[in-house]
Amino acid sequence: MPRVKVGVTAHRRHKKILKLAKGYKGSKSKQFKKANETVMKALYYARRDRRAKKGNFRRLWIARINAAARTNGISYSRLVCGLTKAGVEVNRKMLADLAISDASAFAKMVAVAKEHL
Repeated sequence: MPRVKVGVTAHRRHKKILKLAKGYKGSKSKQFKKANETVMKALYYARRDRRAKKGNFRRLWIARINAAARTNGISYSRLVCGLTKAGVEVNRKMLADLAISDASAFAKMVAVAKEHL
């Protein structure tokens, strides 16, 4: 059986990592070992933060809904409870958008929630 050398495979792998490390400062974009460490960490952060972004947006929507609800004389938790009991199925993203863009429609939602509490 002939001997298999890894030169071509390793070269391809190194090129792929160095291409991903383009734009990094100093040896982090030139030397494979340092570039590999940096790229792996960057990919880990990117994946983690894609997941975290969803929670961050949810927190933002809740803060916006709470602020608008309190101007209408109700707390966030009571608003959500009232809307659930009323059978209104609207997600927090849409509620936050209503709170910002259409205050009168949001006030109607608050009225619906208040009457079902």
